[in-house]
Amino acid sequence: CNKHCIGCWSAEYGNRLNLSYEDLASIVRQGEELGIYFYMMTGGEPLVRKDDIIRLAKEFPKSMFYAFTNGSLITDEFAETMRELGNISLALSIEGFEGDNDARRGEGSFQEVVKAMEILKNHGLVFGTSICYTSKNYKMVTSDEFLDFLIDHGVRYNWYFHYMPVGNEASTELLLTPEQREYMYHRVREIRDFDGGKPIFTFDFQNDGEFVQGCIAGGRFYCHINPNGDVEPCVFIHYSNANIHDKTLLECLSQPLFQEYQKHQPFNCNHLQPCPMLENPEILGKIVHDVDAVSTDLQSPETPEHLCAKCVDYAADWAPKAQELMAAHPHLTPAEVATLREEQRRQSQL
Repeated sequence: CNKHCIGCWSAEYGNRLNLSYEDLASIVRQGEELGIYFYMMTGGEPLVRKDDIIRLAKEFPKSMFYAFTNGSLITDEFAETMRELGNISLALSIEGFEGDNDARRGEGSFQEVVKAMEILKNHGLVFGTSICYTSKNYKMVTSDEFLDFLIDHGVRYNWYFHYMPVGNEASTELLLTPEQREYMYHRVREIRDFDGGKPIFTFDFQNDGEFVQGCIAGGRFYCHINPNGDVEPCVFIHYSNANIHDKTLLECLSQPLFQEYQKHQPFNCNHLQPCPMLENPEILGKIVHDVDAVSTDLQSPETPEHLCAKCVDYAADWAPKAQELMAAHPHLTPAEVATLREEQRRQSQL
């Protein structure tokens, strides 16, 4: 990575741990044989490997390559290459306006993102943002002022990611209260509503679970491969039984951890409680132990007990509100509402 953002280990490890181009091409080649044509690239900063991304896009024109980027390395030349190839797309990471953004990402980072937006807009490219919302910034990053700023700069959609307390030093203070998360539930829907909404589409990685029937990880629709080659259920779940340097992609997708994940999915019949860590912390620890998965954390290995303990109070506080919201859902039948309430009652007794 080319930055040293607070709370991120990537800059420290990025100069030593990387998947080679041959690794990347092998993953995509094997993936296309399995019918997988969409590849998300995280960091650190993926565009440090800009030449390799372009090479991948040229070698595999049927696949889409989607990078989450801090925007600092976007140039007119790269934007024009994106336009010509048509199978590279970007989500710009941003924490809010200049003061909030640069406090974590470093002085000048906000202006780099603004410049990147202008370049992408001028080249007619469709792009979005990646925004982590917390108890501190949730109203600001969904405010009319911030949204209008993004729209004016050409942003077409926002990915909103709920803060996850992953890591031994992660703070639980940034977790939202039930009332704050309920605000996000309604506000995101308000923004993307046809009536009275904004000309920008919004996704909420946690509160939109109902549209994908809960958790999508563990190879159900998605998995994560870290720079060491470990194939993990999710970018937030750092445990694995398999590494791409030792096994084929199919073998990694068939690993015991993924099989156990899929056996339990959905982890909750209420899809506003989709995650086996955040909303159902009793489940993840059991799965990891049942299959003898190991921690793949590259900085400070964390036990599943330590990870999930940070989510117990959050899950208990959120459950009644999740039940209330889902029971009021306009698209559920009375029978479905009754089933949800019975399942919630059963879980509360466990």
